[in-house]
Amino acid sequence: MANTYTQIHIQFVFAVKYRDGLIHASFKEELYQYITGIIKNHNHKLLAINGMPDHIHIFIGMRPTQSISDLLQDIKGSSSKWINEKKFLKVKFEWQEGYGAFSYAKSQVDSVINYIKNQEQHHTGKTFREEYLEFLKLYEIDYDERYIFREPM
Repeated sequence: MANTYTQIHIQFVFAVKYRDGLIHASFKEELYQYITGIIKNHNHKLLAINGMPDHIHIFIGMRPTQSISDLLQDIKGSSSKWINEKKFLKVKFEWQEGYGAFSYAKSQVDSVINYIKNQEQHHTGKTFREEYLEFLKLYEIDYDERYIFREPM
């Protein structure tokens, strides 16, 4: 695709299964590096990655050579397997089914990067579920309440 030029900025948001706070500080940066490798191996550009113990935000410049669902399947499947093989946890790690994918204009890139970098501060006053519902409403995405992330079990 030598004559194809794109500028596609997408933020992905997804949670740990049952919203368990299993992403510990002891391996969080290593996990982010692993996910960064997956993104780069597919020739996408990582712009920001951060999260909380129960969820993650990834912001990329996406190439049109791969579908969103294929990329997320690889990120979630490979990173779950990696976490379990490394034995970072005493329990089996899994990501919750599904994800959010939100697109942005070039003029919004810096503010999205800052938003993702400041997750810890942002979540002092807002739960992940509240944040996720805000995204869905802001983007006018129809959703079924039965499938929205619940509070941790």
